[in-house]
Amino acid sequence: MSSALRPVNPPGWARPKGYSNGVVGRGTVVFVAGQIGWNGQEVFESDDFIAQLRQALRNTVEVLAAAGARPEHVARMTWYVLDKREYVSRIAEVGAAYREIMGRNFPAMTLVQVAGLVEDRARIEIESTAVIPDAE
Repeated sequence: MSSALRPVNPPGWARPKGYSNGVVGRGTVVFVAGQIGWNGQEVFESDDFIAQLRQALRNTVEVLAAAGARPEHVARMTWYVLDKREYVSRIAEVGAAYREIMGRNFPAMTLVQVAGLVEDRARIEIESTAVIPDAE
């Protein structure tokens, strides 16, 4: 997380693993639409959950870059998954993919299990909000 963004975790609370309870920042806000596991030409290369997660994160990074932002500027993410059991059973792979693509930045995050996504082959959709600090 950028030095201009500060995680917020209330005193006395258990330390969150892989996210922050809140994030404080100031700057230009970038809203990234829900990114799914297809490539820039809207083609799915895999139906595997982790492969789609990696692609959705890479897509997120590309949108951020187009706006002049980097992964460490992400202040909030909402992940929509079709099957929370699949997410939980593969959590080590999820964490490895996240750190590889997003780094060790842990924004405020929410995970929601949904009945379906607009694209039938999509297993995950990730929506993000970033803050490009004024000083950068």
